[in-house]
Amino acid sequence: MSTRGAETERAAGVDPLDSLRGPSDPPCDVFLTGMVFLDIIFTGLDSAPVRGTESWARGMGSSPGGVANMATALARLGLRTSLAAAFGDDHYGEYCWDALEQGEGIDLSLSRTVPGWHSPVTVSMAYEGERTMVSHGHDAPPLDGAAPPPYPPRARAAVASLAPGRSEEWVNQLHRSGARIFADVGWDETGRWDLAGLPDLAHCEAFLPNAEEAMRYTRTDCPRAAARALADKVRYAVVTLGAEGAYAVDGGSGETAEVPAIQVSALDPTGAGDVFVAGFVTGTLAGWPLADRLAFAGLIAALSVQEFGGSLSAPGWGQVAAWWHTVREHAGQDPAALAGRYAFLEPLLPAEARPWPLRRAVPTIGFRPAPA
Repeated sequence: MSTRGAETERAAGVDPLDSLRGPSDPPCDVFLTGMVFLDIIFTGLDSAPVRGTESWARGMGSSPGGVANMATALARLGLRTSLAAAFGDDHYGEYCWDALEQGEGIDLSLSRTVPGWHSPVTVSMAYEGERTMVSHGHDAPPLDGAAPPPYPPRARAAVASLAPGRSEEWVNQLHRSGARIFADVGWDETGRWDLAGLPDLAHCEAFLPNAEEAMRYTRTDCPRAAARALADKVRYAVVTLGAEGAYAVDGGSGETAEVPAIQVSALDPTGAGDVFVAGFVTGTLAGWPLADRLAFAGLIAALSVQEFGGSLSAPGWGQVAAWWHTVREHAGQDPAALAGRYAFLEPLLPAEARPWPLRRAVPTIGFRPAPA
């Protein structure tokens, strides 16, 4: 991944929490932990690979993936992000560490490099607006004799990925310390779809499943009904509706919000869900109205699918500003309606917008700097 792109995004100087910061604040805004993959992404395929044939892709990118998608999306939106993860003791691991720490400004002080352990790898192929992935990796072995890190840190918030039958002590610790816990969830391979099997949900302020997941967990046949049912469990139940946008219920006040999706030409949907969650976390910590949080999350998710890769495609404020300056002049949808819906962003955006569309990705790992 090109660090120049990330540096430019950070140079926009946007801090969505600037007016809320004080001397007693925790050291980080959002804490995450999970597995970091080396993602290799192929785009521009006309169809799915056919058995026994060779397919050529028109585009390619490499970037840190897995939990790095979410960490990068949060960092590019100006949140102080801390990531605890294991990194492989190989060139892939070294590249991912450098890209996240130096390129994105993510705090890796709670992360570690594991001697003799190779990085997990995912190959993603994007075509017809969908993706197919092949992954390989092993759980990181424990470090013999190593003292556990001071974990987790004080944080405003954390993002957890819930899984059936699994409880994470760090989620409980952060919840007790006053951190706000946001959670997504994956497909339930057990087929039970039992909310009682997600013990950490009790510690969560917001739960953000997709429509199919929400309906299965609540035994409903409508994603909006599913969101209302989930609002009995968490303060904010947010259900993503794919091309229809997103729907949310505030379980405390009863407020509901629904925002349609922005119609874009999708290149690669990898990481769009992570970007959506990062946008909702940002808006929630900044204290925005519920509808504005949904609109912002949907916007940056839409911007992300126009580029390839997970962490490669996460937009920063520079890209949001470029979109904003363009949409008021011409857009495939009603520019006036879009400008009205997203006018709340204008005070935050950098005055100088870069040309649209933007391109940040580089196609491979380890380009050497040009000689002086």
